[in-house]
Amino acid sequence: MRALLNLPPVLFAISLVVLWLAAVTGASLRKRPLEEDELDDLDMVLTATLTLLSLIIGFTFSMAISRYDQRKNYEEAEANAIGTEYVRADLLPADNATKVRALLRDYLNHRVLFYEVRDKQQVQQVNAYTDQLQSEMWSAVAAPAKAQPTPLVALAVAGMNDVLNSQGYTQAAWWNRIPSAAWALMMTIAICCNLLIGYSGRRTKGHPLLFLVLPLVVSISFFLIADIDSPRDGVIRVQAQNLGSLAHSLQAH
Repeated sequence: MRALLNLPPVLFAISLVVLWLAAVTGASLRKRPLEEDELDDLDMVLTATLTLLSLIIGFTFSMAISRYDQRKNYEEAEANAIGTEYVRADLLPADNATKVRALLRDYLNHRVLFYEVRDKQQVQQVNAYTDQLQSEMWSAVAAPAKAQPTPLVALAVAGMNDVLNSQGYTQAAWWNRIPSAAWALMMTIAICCNLLIGYSGRRTKGHPLLFLVLPLVVSISFFLIADIDSPRDGVIRVQAQNLGSLAHSLQAH
């Protein structure tokens, strides 16, 4: 299920076919013309079901947007933390300051790569090298802090701690996705709606193409939600604008 959610175009195609088949199946289940009383009751059930589906799609879309905004905020916070620590490196001894700045520039370039690459193997390589750089950066500030435990050096250590924490917050935000169970329930309700649409389609006379409207609209909604909720594989992704701008600034410096 999660692999499918990471491929929004595939999810769109599968949803469209499944929901259209559900509508056609609903039409085939109607063996006789429905009486007026039966149509009234069916319309009431259909209206309630469609209302529930629209509310769930709206709430799910809101969840996806909030997670997207969270990823953007953490990208900005991470850039601020790295930039602040780069300045605070002046508080360290000269040799340690030079080493910390070099590590921070390398670290910053790989944080930009984290947002840009899509291949899973490349992502694993970037994450592995990022972990290595974090260990080296912490060692670079911990050594002078142990040798000279002054308040100024402590500021540099605190800044490095913010750099490491910001990366952890970013990773947690990328893992924070809409639960698969919520997707399954939403798809189930959508299938039920299309079954009812097909069963009550007295004005469409059972023409299959006329049952394509609701599946198309719902499938587009699913595609948009999945695309926003997918941090790496979607079309709408968080760009490393702040990290990239900081990288260019440090290179010029």
